Amino acid sequence: MNAVRLTPPAGPIRATIPLASSKSESNRALIINALTGFRGTLHNVSAARDSQTMIRLLKSEDPVADVLDAGTTMRFLTAYFAVTGQHKTLTGTPRMCERPIGILVDALRTLGADIQYLKNEGFPPLKTNGFTASGTNRLAIRGDVSSQYISALLMIAPTLPDGLTLELTGEVGSRPYIEMTLRQMEHFGVTSVADWTAKTITVPPTPYTATDYAVESDWSGASYWFSMVALAEDESSEIELLGLKENSLQGDSAIVQIMRPLGIESTFTDQGVKLTKIPAQSSLAWDFTDCPDLAQTVAVCCAVKNIPLTLTGIESLKIKETDRVLALQTELKKVGAELVEVEKNTRYEVRQLAEITEIPTFATYDDHRMAMAFAPIAMRREVVIEEPGVVAKSYPSFWDDMAKVTGIQFVG
Repeated sequence: MNAVRLTPPAGPIRATIPLASSKSESNRALIINALTGFRGTLHNVSAARDSQTMIRLLKSEDPVADVLDAGTTMRFLTAYFAVTGQHKTLTGTPRMCERPIGILVDALRTLGADIQYLKNEGFPPLKTNGFTASGTNRLAIRGDVSSQYISALLMIAPTLPDGLTLELTGEVGSRPYIEMTLRQMEHFGVTSVADWTAKTITVPPTPYTATDYAVESDWSGASYWFSMVALAEDESSEIELLGLKENSLQGDSAIVQIMRPLGIESTFTDQGVKLTKIPAQSSLAWDFTDCPDLAQTVAVCCAVKNIPLTLTGIESLKIKETDRVLALQTELKKVGAELVEVEKNTRYEVRQLAEITEIPTFATYDDHRMAMAFAPIAMRREVVIEEPGVVAKSYPSFWDDMAKVTGIQFVG
């Protein structure tokens, strides 16, 4: 299918959505369980392509590990294959091979990993050629590039002869994702000491304990439903999202606080969370440092609701599946809005330009979050989303769930 055409609902939207499982939790649990010798039992593992790719590659004896477009899978498996002494070639899509990995590789080499780049220095494809512990148990690593590098190192840290202390330099981005990693490690028997003032995390050498682990539903996937209710025209619209916890490990649960000023009241139930409409505020400013994956959703929602938005902490969006900042700047113009860089690489604003009357067709740039962030616009007007299959990366049932609240037709 080349595109999906979405049409607005005839009345209020009301549905109960059994959300997909968290890809972020699943991928961490899969690596940690692999480090127990696959002796634990994981429940509710994500059906997302990234997580299924992780499962396949962890079990595969093939010397080539093709992660496709899965950045988390590339980073976590690089650390896992390196520290377990496996000889593997890791590669992926052309875009995946443009995403930097040098910071992680340098750290792993310092710890004793033999890793070589097969094409461009600092980028996949790469090959792991074994591991001999160097005796180093302390590393400095930038905290402002990708928390996935940090999480990858933390998860393999207990297997090192002397454990590991990480010193995080610069600003620490996506801290909730790092805390998620530490809490999942704790579930498998590994305690750590995180001093966020000194910006150090110490993990002692401790064998992981095989155990059961149940993955929560995905707060990142939930964010699109928050946007749909916020954009719904009928004030009686409401959605119940199943499987979410109020005290979540996931940093993207911040969507509850972000969306309240945009007109969404969240009420937790025994089954999840119910979303209802309340009056919205006239503007919003938010630092997305700890939850960058929510930025697209919120930017689109504000653009359509004509609520001025100031965004900070979105620097990491430029090295995701696509340059998400550039993609947003291009696609928001199709709804008469713009994303303006106010301070270079640090502060952006969403502003209105003009009313657009024609049916917009949105490109997705091989990026699942572009497709799902722009889909809620269908609560107000007909839209076309190109290459809708990209949602398989994190939320394979997204279009089936969308069909519960809006008209939907696949084209091509």
